Amino acid sequence: MAVIRPFRAVRPVPELAAKVAALPYDVMSSEEAREMVKDNPYSFLHVDKAEIDLSPDIDLYDQRVYEKACSNLEAMIAGGILREEDRPCLYIYRQIMGGRSQTGIVACASIDDYLRGIIKKHELTRADKEQDRTRHVDICDANTGPIFLTYPAREEINSIVAQQSAREPVYDILTEDGIRHIVWIIDQEEVIHRLVDLFAGIQYLYIADGHHRSASAVRVGEMRRRAQGEFTGDEEFNFFLAVIFPDQDLYIMDYNRVVQDLHGMSESEFLSKVAHKFEIRLHEGEGPYRPQKKHEFGMYLSGKWYILEARDGSFDESDPVERLDVSIMQNNILGPLLGISDPRTDKRIDFVGGIRGLKELERRVDAGMAVAFSMYPTTIQDLMDIADAGQVMPPKSTWFEPKLRSGLFIHKLS
Repeated sequence: MAVIRPFRAVRPVPELAAKVAALPYDVMSSEEAREMVKDNPYSFLHVDKAEIDLSPDIDLYDQRVYEKACSNLEAMIAGGILREEDRPCLYIYRQIMGGRSQTGIVACASIDDYLRGIIKKHELTRADKEQDRTRHVDICDANTGPIFLTYPAREEINSIVAQQSAREPVYDILTEDGIRHIVWIIDQEEVIHRLVDLFAGIQYLYIADGHHRSASAVRVGEMRRRAQGEFTGDEEFNFFLAVIFPDQDLYIMDYNRVVQDLHGMSESEFLSKVAHKFEIRLHEGEGPYRPQKKHEFGMYLSGKWYILEARDGSFDESDPVERLDVSIMQNNILGPLLGISDPRTDKRIDFVGGIRGLKELERRVDAGMAVAFSMYPTTIQDLMDIADAGQVMPPKSTWFEPKLRSGLFIHKLS
């Protein structure tokens, strides 16, 4: 059963929270991050992407980058930008984007739950990225970015969250992307204990986003266990920072594909081969075509939108991975027709998150790429089914919005 526990968050003073809060480190380049912080010395990117405060030609994995992250974090605490809570608390974090909201509980999750499979994964991690965050967490002695977890909604948890969020928030900020972030503190012992007990009755938690951060947090915990020799299990390094959302709140956007060329085929030849596995019809409506259901796709080719529908027998409906639309696209078009066998590494394909809009697909093709595909979003139930089956999703299957802001909560490991 799932373990959560309160913690003494290191967090911004209210008047600086809007300036501290930053997008996750992995959604931008170093150059973009440098531009973002030009007029903002308070941005948490100075911790999460500390290379921005060093020479532009420095290797991202240079020891000096991690040491700079640590010194920047310590300076923010020493300077009163960040303060540590005087006692362990839980928190509520609500994000509002485009009129819809998602509300999660900020807590520490257990590395043992991760190791035992109570916290379930659905993605593979890359060794270099995992090692990067491991060094960052270890040298900073802190989880600086929260893991995005989800669980099957529970009415009593929802009720407690509704009651607690009726109080005055500690933060209510609007970030530059138009997203509202509201935070409440849960500091009543009886409410904390009740939430801990309720989560103990939840069988599994699921990683929605943050596989590299969670894997690295666990690695640091294991490293410290080995270094310490004897441990009680109560030490802070046995836990990592998470925001835990009920599944009903979450919104997964489409994650679309655009390909550089037709792999040597003419357009008519390509369309003919696509028709073997898909029914094809021309989209006669206005604007780009957004798929309306599973197993339906939009395709933009030579200034025209087509609607593709997967034919019966073109995928295995009984397999939770094979029935994903991203798998159907990969197994029937991208791989066999366009020669993209490994979309993780092939330079001929790019992926466009739904937040960019379908017009971005048109722009890319009109600017010289060959073909784009609009996708129906993967669902939370798909994610849970695959994690329950012990399988992994194909790359670029999910795009969650809004992104959790870093810097609003930091969990110190000692």
